[in-house]
Amino acid sequence: MRITKNRATLLVNGILLFIVIIWTIPIAGLLISSIRNRDAIRTSGWWTIFPHQANVTVEERPIPTGQASDQPITIDGITKSFQEWKAGVAMPDGSTLIWEGTVRVGKLVISKPQIIADTNFTLDNYSQVLEGKTLTIQNPDGTVTTQQGENLVNAFLNSLTVAIPSTIIPILIAAFAAYGFAWMKFPGRRWLFIMIVALLVVPLQIALVPILRDYVSLGLNGTFLGIWLAHTGFGLPLACYLLYNYISQLPKDILESAFIDGASHFTMFTRLVLPLSVPALASFAIFQFLWVWNDYLVSLIFIGFGNGQNKVLTMRIADLVGSRGQDWFLLTAAGFVSMIIPLAVFFALQRYFVRGLMAGSVKG
Repeated sequence: MRITKNRATLLVNGILLFIVIIWTIPIAGLLISSIRNRDAIRTSGWWTIFPHQANVTVEERPIPTGQASDQPITIDGITKSFQEWKAGVAMPDGSTLIWEGTVRVGKLVISKPQIIADTNFTLDNYSQVLEGKTLTIQNPDGTVTTQQGENLVNAFLNSLTVAIPSTIIPILIAAFAAYGFAWMKFPGRRWLFIMIVALLVVPLQIALVPILRDYVSLGLNGTFLGIWLAHTGFGLPLACYLLYNYISQLPKDILESAFIDGASHFTMFTRLVLPLSVPALASFAIFQFLWVWNDYLVSLIFIGFGNGQNKVLTMRIADLVGSRGQDWFLLTAAGFVSMIIPLAVFFALQRYFVRGLMAGSVKG
């Protein structure tokens, strides 16, 4: 039985490790691409930073004169057609000779397989994305091109301005509501809770147009207050449901002891329920923050048609895809910038999540 248990544990851990690796590979590719230069991203994949075998140019020679494209061409004792030389011919010493250009104008490029790793990293991509820094690019033909960067700092701050209140406000409201549904008796409590849970199956898309019309009449469209209220309303049903399930399972003896000692509902909520509910609060905070931070549709509806200065990060990245879709060095840097805060929030709240589990345990 012990051997079977160890094998099962090893199998489960192996599957989990495989899933983690699969999910980590795209993130690693995004990070690596964001610190590579423009030409490297366009000509090779991000995995070329690891040691690998590739053909490296070791010599360039002039093409032999007086040749015709419809006649065999002899180079270093090897006779091939012009098309075969254009595609590349393996030489006796292990190198590859390629004819670049036309039969009259061009060059012979000799390359040999070598173990290389492209480790030419740069932070210029982030300077262009966060500071709007101007970049001077040397083209293969020798010309110089100047490109203006994209300043996403304002959009980054706007996303924080939207995400933080849109996470805190529904948590506070839902925590009060969940406590009331769980431990307070009032008429219609059961039916009101059923109505809130029923809102979970209502798609938020059907409410966008009616709310937008109200916002326009009230002058809230394009403001942060409008987007806060929208995210709060859309997140409250799930928050109430999750927090109610947790708060209703708290030990009844503790709350009854507080009642006997003369504690009010507000005192019980702030001194007992909130500290014991840290795991549930942290869980919902993760979900709500990630949803609001990565949201594009709600922000587009309630901010996109208002003041352009209030655009959040997802909207600015979408603009980049449309206007700078060919500039992968900018898109990857902007994409990784948008991931930094969600990753930090997730790992930070994971720590509080575990701590809350330990603090919420009941001892005799």
